Formats: sequence, structure tokens, C-alpha cells
Amino acid sequence: MKIDNRHIDKIVLAAFEEDIGTGDITTNTTIPEGRLASGKFIAKEAGVICGMDVVARTFFLADDKIRFEAFVKDGDRVEKGDVIAEINGPAAGILVGERTALNLLQRMSGIATRTAEAVEKIKRTKAKIADTRKTMPMLRVFDKFAVRVGGGSNHRFNLADGILIKDNHIAASGSITAAVNAAKQGAPHTLKVEVEVETFEQLNEALEAGADIIMLDNMTNEMMKKAVEITAGRAKLEASGNMGEKDLREVAETGVDIISIGALTHSVKALDISLKLKMQL
Repeated sequence: MKIDNRHIDKIVLAAFEEDIGTGDITTNTTIPEGRLASGKFIAKEAGVICGMDVVARTFFLADDKIRFEAFVKDGDRVEKGDVIAEINGPAAGILVGERTALNLLQRMSGIATRTAEAVEKIKRTKAKIADTRKTMPMLRVFDKFAVRVGGGSNHRFNLADGILIKDNHIAASGSITAAVNAAKQGAPHTLKVEVEVETFEQLNEALEAGADIIMLDNMTNEMMKKAVEITAGRAKLEASGNMGEKDLREVAETGVDIISIGALTHSVKALDISLKLKMQL
């Protein structure tokens, strides 16, 4: 499981344009030309690492003479103080790429860590942890990759990736039935239709209309248990609505199939990782 270099390059080069501007004036004025450096990436806290290929590619784009060696792979758990990689090469290139590389590595590792924690809480249930579209703009490919590395599943990647009929779609269409019928007539047969519901009346209407997946929005655990009984396997059920604040084990034990958590990506805490450099005289 890897991210294509084309995706990495597009994001990293845009990040460089933002961060470097017309040039790294600090490095340009303080680091002698030709100065070499070596360094270690050190985990400052325990967690799940994600983004090693992204870091390697970032430094390659900063200066193709830089050599990056990873000691762990994506998905590996590290402890505080672990050395996760080493880097060697032109000091100027390393300093130019350092902040972009660390920002992406820390964010992706933070997402993978939080996802792994959520997955652990529901193990031995049939439920799966999934992300949402509440990702950082332009970083979605990295955010969703990190969720998979952490053991979670991806919801639709973008608006063309699946049909999700929510409250505003229902209001604009006139009813759940009308919205589902229109979706089934207008979309390719390969796309599943998901409907967001808040009440048992809406749940029954979605089932009768033939929805493939039903999102139970902000329902209590007791309501979700009843929804599972009503549905009786006729559609997949997704629990949604502030799930990052809920007891995930209790939610999973209601019998739902999917628990989607926007907080996996919209309010992630970056994993603390540092790069310690030494100049070679």
C-alpha cells in the first residue's frame, strides 16, 4: 500500500512554493555552499508511524543528493525515543525540506495513531471504523491513506465516488423516496446509494426505497439497536454524528456495520517527531 509519487510531488511542490517563496534566506546566508549534514528522526511520543515514503520523496525533491534511510515502515508502532530514520546530504537541501517533511509526517502519523486507537476499541465486533470527507483541503489523499495505515476504512474519496443523500438533498428532492429513485435512475448501477436518516420513520422509508446503506445520524445507542432490528440485514448501517466523543465499544455493540468518525482527520493531534541535525565540517 503506497501513494503514487505523482500525488506526492503535486502536494510537496505546492508546499515548497508556499514555504520557500523566493528562497530560504536564513539557509542561504548562514550555511556555506557544499556543507554536508546528517541527522536522525526521533519519535518524541509513542504512536503509529505513517508517511515515510512521503518524507523520502520530499527530501528528494528538495535535493536529489540527499539520502534518506527509514528504520520503520508505515503502520509500525514506535515508542518515545525511537530513532525512526536517518538522513545524510547537502545541509541546505535538508533544511529547506525539513519543515514540509515533518509537517506531513507528524500529521499522517497522528491520524494513523488515532485511527489505530479507535480500531482497537471495537476489535472482535463486526463494525469497521471509517473516515469522512472532513479532511484538510488538498491533503485528502494523505489523510485517507493514514486512516488505512491505522487499520481503518475509507468512506467515499470525493463527491463523484458515491451517492450520499443527506438532509438537504432530501429537502430539495421532496422526500427520501424521490431522492433515492432519482439517484438510482441517474447514476451508474455500480454506485451504491446511501441515505442519512434521523428517525425510524425515515429509516423505514429509506429501506422501502431500496437504499443500500443507511447513515444513522446522531441516534442514541438504544435507537441504533432498534434500527439494527428493523433493518434486519436489508442494508448496511453506518453510525455517524460526533462519534469521536462516544464510547466506540458501546456503539459497535449495537450491531451497526460502520462507525464513521470525522475527528480522525478534522481535528487530528500531530504525533511529535523531531529531526536532530549535525553538520559535517
